Amino acid sequence: MAGNLRVALIRGDGIGVDVANAAVAVVDAAVAKVGQPNLIYEDIDAGAAYFADAAIDIEPGGEERAGQMDAIFLGAIGLPAIRHPDGTEISPHLRLRDRFGLYAGVRPVKAYPNAPQRLADPRAAGIDLVILRESTEGLFYSAAAHGRADVRGDEEVRDTLRITRATTEKLHHFGFKLAQRRKDRGHPGRLTCVDKANVFTSMAFFRKIYDEIAPQYPDIETGYNYVDAQALDLIRAPWDFDVMVMENMFGDILSDLAGGLVGGMGMASCAEIGDDIGLFQPAHGSAPDIMGQDKANPLAAILSGALMLDYLADKAGIAQLADAATLIEQAVEKGFAANALRPMEFGGDMGTHAVTNTLLDSLR
Repeated sequence: MAGNLRVALIRGDGIGVDVANAAVAVVDAAVAKVGQPNLIYEDIDAGAAYFADAAIDIEPGGEERAGQMDAIFLGAIGLPAIRHPDGTEISPHLRLRDRFGLYAGVRPVKAYPNAPQRLADPRAAGIDLVILRESTEGLFYSAAAHGRADVRGDEEVRDTLRITRATTEKLHHFGFKLAQRRKDRGHPGRLTCVDKANVFTSMAFFRKIYDEIAPQYPDIETGYNYVDAQALDLIRAPWDFDVMVMENMFGDILSDLAGGLVGGMGMASCAEIGDDIGLFQPAHGSAPDIMGQDKANPLAAILSGALMLDYLADKAGIAQLADAATLIEQAVEKGFAANALRPMEFGGDMGTHAVTNTLLDSLR
């Protein structure tokens, strides 16, 4: 039963609290709509504000508790004014990725009617793609949260970019299966390998594994792009792409660029999925300048909640949860089409609560 499914809820910092609350409300409404009992949420304190008070970035035992749940939902973490002595921000979520092997970072990029479209070409109205970002290795293997940097006094720092066969094989299989799932839903069914294989041995290895796995998915179209050319093509012709798979840092950069094409980071949902658990969060930051002011766009968090329901549907074998995810996605689509969703982020007149309540009314 869905009532037995537990979610670790890390509201975090800044607007993370606001948008996490919005996501929980909408997820609960959608789950109730399909006749399933609410998910069980267990709060875990973590983030920069918690660090400022407790001198640790997540509550004692918090990581272990999170891993015992069926999913993790995160609002946002980080406050620019609160940092470690080396200047890096507080980032326990990076350790969660590493600890639980959340290798598949899924970043959907979708244009909605009446939402800002930064490209003049009318084809921009049909942008609907996914950036698949490996989330545990690449250059983020050396993220400060992991303590792996090679610091040589005050003269030099070396960060390692790591690509392993075990993780990359899982990532590419995930990418091909995602492309297949999208093809079944009417999308092109194309997986583009984005790398820098012409320069880096690690990236040539990344592409080599892609080429080894591709023949196992003969109905999925394959393609390649160097990351710099991919950045250009996301501006020039983003409608030519379906699913793109790439290294961690490349995905971090290109997913923000792509998000800007369809309005901004307030629409940027994210799933980070491993073999045993998934973490779901909006890809935006904590925006402390507007925290608690009812100005944040909660749609990235709400759409991340839909991704979580899709994941839980597969994990628990409860098809109704996938129906609930679809209800949320359709409510957002219909809300924009009717000009009933007008977030302040886009110059509209609706704050966090108004956007949330509009979706709740649609789901009731």
